[in-house]
Amino acid sequence: MDYLVPSDLASALEMRGAGGIVLAGGTDVYAQHVGRPLTPPVIDIGGLVELRGIERTDDGYRIGTLARWADVARADLPGCFDGLRAAARQVQNAATVGGNLCNASPAADGIPPLLTLDASVELMSSAGRRVVPLDGFLTGYRETMLGPDELLTAVLVPGGVEDGRSAFSKLGLRRYLVISVVMVAVLVVLDAGGLVADARVAVGACSPVARRLGSLESELVGRSLSSAGATTIAEHLSALSPIDDVRATADYRREAAAVLVSRALASLDGVG
Repeated sequence: MDYLVPSDLASALEMRGAGGIVLAGGTDVYAQHVGRPLTPPVIDIGGLVELRGIERTDDGYRIGTLARWADVARADLPGCFDGLRAAARQVQNAATVGGNLCNASPAADGIPPLLTLDASVELMSSAGRRVVPLDGFLTGYRETMLGPDELLTAVLVPGGVEDGRSAFSKLGLRRYLVISVVMVAVLVVLDAGGLVADARVAVGACSPVARRLGSLESELVGRSLSSAGATTIAEHLSALSPIDDVRATADYRREAAAVLVSRALASLDGVG
């Protein structure tokens, strides 16, 4: 096995173009190769300073692919990021934002709150750069549209909802570092009268990829946060396709998703 350590982004992209496994925090790569060798070249990008950091830009916010979830949890960001920060506290400290997205687990805690932030990902290769909405980047169970010669270099979040309120909630079988049975993220913007002007709701671990609930979002507009009970919310879960597994049944996941969304919305009533 060749272990490659690029000195800068240009050399990393050149190495990636020749093929190999990208290593950042390592929490997914190592876990996926327990008991079997790493035969392709390993490209360790962990030392590339230019891919770290969280910053305000002219268009919104840029989260470097090597930003660790611990960095996100501590970042000085507006209230619309509260859900993302809450999710970040559920992830191992060594894990990177980009690695979490490229692993594309349906139970990845960071994905639902990023969906509510309308996040996109920046993909780069030696041939150029492209920006893809996160909900298009994730194409299926542990599948993405990342090209074999590309690196995910940043997550981009547009501005405009800094005054929004957001929350994240998950159901697991223990308190910390647990694979989610269900997780939800919500982000709302209220008008001067306290009614919902914009609503974004995403559910994870209930489909091959986390899903926004568009019909529920539309119904919430013009209403108070406390008006959406679990029974009403359950009517909007048709976009989900939960499975039966050792952690929960599909029916339980649907019921739990409705309850968690209702609680998350209620938790934002009076915040701010």
